[in-house]
Amino acid sequence: MNRACRIRQSALAALTLAALVSVAGTASAEMQLSIYGGVQGATGSNVKTSDGADFDPNWSGKSFANPPYYGIRGTWWLDDLNKPDWGISLDYTHAKVYGDLGNTPGWSHFEFTDGLNLLTVNGLYRFQDPSRKWTPYVGLGAGINVPHVEVTRASGRTFDYEFGGLALQAQAGVSYQITKHWSTFLEYKGNYSFVNDVPIDSGATLKTNVFTNALNFGVSFNF
Repeated sequence: MNRACRIRQSALAALTLAALVSVAGTASAEMQLSIYGGVQGATGSNVKTSDGADFDPNWSGKSFANPPYYGIRGTWWLDDLNKPDWGISLDYTHAKVYGDLGNTPGWSHFEFTDGLNLLTVNGLYRFQDPSRKWTPYVGLGAGINVPHVEVTRASGRTFDYEFGGLALQAQAGVSYQITKHWSTFLEYKGNYSFVNDVPIDSGATLKTNVFTNALNFGVSFNF
């Protein structure tokens, strides 16, 4: 990752975190701020470009390679609306995918590794029981994907953030309350991203769909 990409990636994460903190300061519902990492894989449909390329990239995730997979989430549980089992979250995920170069004819580099960046709004439901410290939950949501498109081929090189399109999210997990303010969680999270007509070199565009699935472990601060 070059310096410009690090600055833009950090800025996007910082803006998301700032939005979460700002809303948290005015919310009267129960609020959680969470960070997480984990093991993320990827599958997807074939890749098509407007100038004739058509292949299956055989995506992989490489979660712990630099830059690593991670996420930041803010959740508002709707206690003040007398619906304490329901919540709304704003979730930023720095997912990433690598194309298998053996399956990309004539391409020497193909990745979304400075992020297949996902920003989603989600509805959550938790199964609370005051007699226990652990709480299962599920969630569904939708938002956008912003991939950092990295393509090198004979006709040129692409290395930039682009708007991909719609992203869908589903998750299921369990949280464990450690203290009044701190909890941990383990969850499965899947995202389906429609990456539509992103610009690449020579005036061409690229289209693909990517399914990322992850096993996340995280920590939440509750207030």
